[in-house]
Amino acid sequence: MSDKDQGPEDTREGEDELAHEGEAETASEPETDSEAASADEPEHDEPAAHAPPSAPVDDFEPPPKDGPLYGVLAEYDSPGALKDAAAVVRDAGFTKWDCYSPFPVHGIDPAMGIRRTILPWIILGGGLTGLMFGIGLQWWTNAFHWPWIVSGKPFFSVPANIAITFEATVLFAGLTAFFSMWILNRLPKPWHPFFRNDRFVKVTDDGFFLGIEAEDAKFDHERTAALLREAGATVVEDCHIDPDPAKKNMPRGLMALIVMTTVIALVPFAFIARARASKSDKPHWHIIPDMDFQPKQKAQTESTFFPDGRADRMPVDGTVARGDLDTDDHFYKGVVYDSETVMETNAMGEQVPVTKKVAKWAETFPSNDKFHVDMQTMKRGQERFHIYCSPCHGLAGDGQGMVARRAREVPTKGWTPPADVNVAIREPHGQIFNTITHGIRQMPAYGPQIPPEDRWAIVLYVRALQRSQNSTMDDVPPQERAQIRQ
Repeated sequence: MSDKDQGPEDTREGEDELAHEGEAETASEPETDSEAASADEPEHDEPAAHAPPSAPVDDFEPPPKDGPLYGVLAEYDSPGALKDAAAVVRDAGFTKWDCYSPFPVHGIDPAMGIRRTILPWIILGGGLTGLMFGIGLQWWTNAFHWPWIVSGKPFFSVPANIAITFEATVLFAGLTAFFSMWILNRLPKPWHPFFRNDRFVKVTDDGFFLGIEAEDAKFDHERTAALLREAGATVVEDCHIDPDPAKKNMPRGLMALIVMTTVIALVPFAFIARARASKSDKPHWHIIPDMDFQPKQKAQTESTFFPDGRADRMPVDGTVARGDLDTDDHFYKGVVYDSETVMETNAMGEQVPVTKKVAKWAETFPSNDKFHVDMQTMKRGQERFHIYCSPCHGLAGDGQGMVARRAREVPTKGWTPPADVNVAIREPHGQIFNTITHGIRQMPAYGPQIPPEDRWAIVLYVRALQRSQNSTMDDVPPQERAQIRQ
């Protein structure tokens, strides 16, 4: 056994044996008169020899150079030897031990008997918590605390809330994985007893080590060291805990870095909180100003440039934006004009006939370069009807669209069912065009989204739906009537 493998009691017993051997040799060799005289006379006028040391006080022990035993550390000369030793320690029943190498050793996990950790289940729990938090937050804000009616749509639906739910799930799972890993590995641990071993620095280069902690239930100093040697260890050394409490603390430089980084990370939040809780007449800081600051007049503000003091300018009388001179009221408004003569009283008090221009809904389709009644226009109207009208009115125009069905399943206050296209069968073409343009009741205006020619195409397709659902035998060509009767 090497000196490093001997315990404190073995060392003290060896020192006592050496002391007894020295006393025996002194007693067996008698001193001569000259040696006695030289011992009595000091050399070169030096002071007299010190008095012999007093007897040791009972129960007195010198302060230990090392703290309690942390464990034993064994070095192996190859990854294969380390893996074989790990299997031996595993079979011996040890639980508090680990292997250290400069790179991952293939097959070391089964050799050590490492089981699947609980970390994946903890991460799963964190992800499920984030999922419930994301869904619950959106349900609370959108469907419970402040329900917002939008065309009778449901207050809460899973597809509309997938994005936030996914982000919350990933966020909670990631944070759970990060902090759980630190907790399960008992980190941060800036100091480890194995770091006191000079040989352990090889673990970052070409050293392969196996350490067993003394806290292990099966740990026995002599037997554990012998087991590691039998497993092929080249060196087995004891590792003690440093008795200096300051060595276990996190380095001051690292702690200062952590505190400084945390403070710097909180600075933006402090500025945000200050901006939200205070008011100022100065503009915000703009690192990239873009076009936020330029010589311009803002709407609804005072101006010193114009005589009337207003930044907003009124349009010049009689001007029309280029391309917006919509003089064809039949095409753009769905109305036509007739002349009507009525009797009115003039300034002399006499009844005289007056001819006026009266607007009425157009009962015919417009005829210009932008719209033609043909099959191509019909197909265009069918496509636009399916996009904009069918969600409420249904593909057949019977008022059975998915929005209407949902509104009936989940009763909504103030909901008006969409009309069947046959309700508008007596309405002129221009009136249907006007309804599409400006909306009616809960139906929004589609004029800003659908150009006039497409609105007329939808009217054409609505007439086709009405005709198909209200056809008679007279609408069937004579040569085909016999086949229908069969």
